[in-house]
Amino acid sequence: MSKNNKPDIAVIAGGDSSEFVVSVKSGANVLKAVDTEKFTPWLVQMQGLNWEVFQNEQKIADIDKSDFSFTINNDKIKFDFAYITIHGTPGEDGILQAYFELLKVPYSTCSVHSSSLTFNKWFCNNYLRSHGIKMAVSKKFKKGEAVDAEAIVEDLGLPIFVKPNAGGSSFGITKVKETGAVIAAIEKAWKESDEALVEQFIDGHEFTCGAVRLKGEKVVFPVTEVIPQNEFFDFEAKYTPGAAQEITPARLPEPLFKKCQELTSKIYDLCECSGIVRIDFILQGEEFYFLEVNTTPGMTATSFIPQQISAMGTTLKSIITQIIEEKLG
Repeated sequence: MSKNNKPDIAVIAGGDSSEFVVSVKSGANVLKAVDTEKFTPWLVQMQGLNWEVFQNEQKIADIDKSDFSFTINNDKIKFDFAYITIHGTPGEDGILQAYFELLKVPYSTCSVHSSSLTFNKWFCNNYLRSHGIKMAVSKKFKKGEAVDAEAIVEDLGLPIFVKPNAGGSSFGITKVKETGAVIAAIEKAWKESDEALVEQFIDGHEFTCGAVRLKGEKVVFPVTEVIPQNEFFDFEAKYTPGAAQEITPARLPEPLFKKCQELTSKIYDLCECSGIVRIDFILQGEEFYFLEVNTTPGMTATSFIPQQISAMGTTLKSIITQIIEEKLG
């Protein structure tokens, strides 16, 4: 704890995936939202073994990994709490969570178990399917495995989606429309993850919904409707202004709006989530098909979660304050 007796909060950004740049933007936005009357926030940037503390975009110290602390002006500051905004490894897959568990440092996200389950799309899909959650049929291929494109197309039809099994933000995803393009798409996904998923195409509209548990009460955010200008909601559509139209609250009839929120709430509980989580769906007819769970969702100024929180009439600062206070006990 700093000399001012306010808990020291590490807002952690960066990571080792293709989403480094997005995570840095998320971290900057979360840092701004930490209530400085109650806490002393610090930006921690991680990449590989470089864990560094930044202030005004300048590095001011290295992190001592033995106890998650740093020293500045001969003053040792040991963090009281970790707010994780790394998308992808090691912040979304349970690795960083396990480190904090060992050091007994409270953190903002799902547990080790929940993070690693939801990060592995194949495991998560099969687990949720066993609980009756509807989703596209998929197949998994390990890096280097022989792939029979014709057999895949015979089973799943065309078009199909090919995506990395473990990975964050729509990197390495391809919508494949012809058999001849299947192998190249799988190889592209293997660049992001050791395993590729090939999924049946569900023709519908994309929706996404966030949730958080605060003081034992689950708060489900308003649903967002996503209308990509591209063919699907890829990385460019996600992070290029104007490349996707996002409408919060979604223009859905009330029963469907509620159905999406209830499904979000159910999946949040089934996956034993904590902290802010976002769940993506495709709506076909009256059915929502599950796409994925994001346990460290984007928190940039234009990301869905800040939009949903704002549509609820509350602020990111208020939610983050409640998360930190609850976990600090």
